[in-house]
Amino acid sequence: MRAAVFIGSELYRSPAFGGEHPLAIPRVATVMDLCAALGWLDPAEYRVAPQATPEVLSEFHHADYIAALRAADEAGSASLEVRERFGLGTRENPIFPGVFARAASGVGGSKLAAELALEGLVPFHPAGGTHHGRPDRARGFCYFNDPVFAVRGFAEAGLSRILYVDLDAHHCDGVQEAIATDARIHTVSIHEAGRWPYTGSAEDRGGGRSHNYPVPAGFNDTELDFLMQTVVLPLIEKLAPQALVIACGADALAGDPLTRMGLSNEALWRAVDSLIARSPTAAVLGGGGYNPWTVARYWTGLWARLSGRDVPAELPESAQRILRSLSCELLDEDTIEESWTRTLADIPRTGPVRAEVKELAARAVARRHELCAAS
Repeated sequence: MRAAVFIGSELYRSPAFGGEHPLAIPRVATVMDLCAALGWLDPAEYRVAPQATPEVLSEFHHADYIAALRAADEAGSASLEVRERFGLGTRENPIFPGVFARAASGVGGSKLAAELALEGLVPFHPAGGTHHGRPDRARGFCYFNDPVFAVRGFAEAGLSRILYVDLDAHHCDGVQEAIATDARIHTVSIHEAGRWPYTGSAEDRGGGRSHNYPVPAGFNDTELDFLMQTVVLPLIEKLAPQALVIACGADALAGDPLTRMGLSNEALWRAVDSLIARSPTAAVLGGGGYNPWTVARYWTGLWARLSGRDVPAELPESAQRILRSLSCELLDEDTIEESWTRTLADIPRTGPVRAEVKELAARAVARRHELCAAS
């Protein structure tokens, strides 16, 4: 088993986004606190996410956009021109104190994740996964696109077969666009059909190396296992990637207020385990997730799996206190499940494999056979 390393920062304790924004909830800081309460964050396993410099950021993002975000952060607001041109200072992508440092640390952490993975470690960077960012504007709560820096880090190291796998409920449109002309990189995305940004149809092949699996609302554990076994893992066997970047958005979990997928964290942990087992090099990022309880429990348990620790059946009181202290304006109190404050592992959410999921898999398998025959 490869040693794991957790990439975090005290920056994530600062209030961010503000108001009733879906990301105005504690996420990475809660994971760090839970891991500390459980004795799962030894100093030797922890790295601080460095802030990417403007020079590093300009390897993908436009210089005028980087400068606009820095200036808006310093001023505490964005002009109408900046809002319209760069998507900054909107309800979707607000300006808040420290926004530039926070976003730059996301990029720095993902670049570091690629470097550590190349050293034989399995890095976990939960603040990463901002997959909607564009070179010249903010989009979908994402100011920069840190996954692009992770996959490019592998490419710059000389690897020629790189796979980006995204398990977020939203399609990874920004990453797919960024790698469309790079023959070294493929993308796989399992996301909710009909969900913003309304891209990533099964027919959407990007630059020819994008593999999109839009799944129906209520997507359950059995269906994820089915899709992994029949489509995703065979594809990985065919591609034989030298490195993986895995985005682990928590909004695919049941209980997320912005999506309608129905997975348990156990199913997602299994999926990540199976992916890592099939590549010699892997970096694991976070992503979306708007229920503070399900996010914290998923990512804390994921760190346990990556670092070879056992998930307890019930959390100690110190960890339960952390979870009981959370709140979320997007959730009614009567929807908060007791298990969200007492355990890490969800109850499995099994069910039938529906016809649309079987059809999605059948089309993917047929397309793979066609590609094999053509080659």
